[in-house]
Amino acid sequence: MSDTVRMLEAALRALEPEHLDIQDDSAQHAGHAGARSGGGHYTLTIVSARFAGLNRVARHRLIYQTLGELMSGRVHALAIRALTPEEL
Repeated sequence: MSDTVRMLEAALRALEPEHLDIQDDSAQHAGHAGARSGGGHYTLTIVSARFAGLNRVARHRLIYQTLGELMSGRVHALAIRALTPEEL
């Protein structure tokens, strides 16, 4: 597990996830402009009751706010699947 994945997991624990999975897809994007600048590509699946009553855009905003500075340096692209426990 990379340092960035560990950092993402640690930050996202603030959302009290029941399930959290982060895949590092950076190797699939080797040579991409974002990869050259050091930012990685990740796929996130997160299940949290904190998403209840929030639409997709609001859920993504909450995740971006929670990740803060990680989104401006270590992460170039983040594919997100954010669900409530009831949506599983």
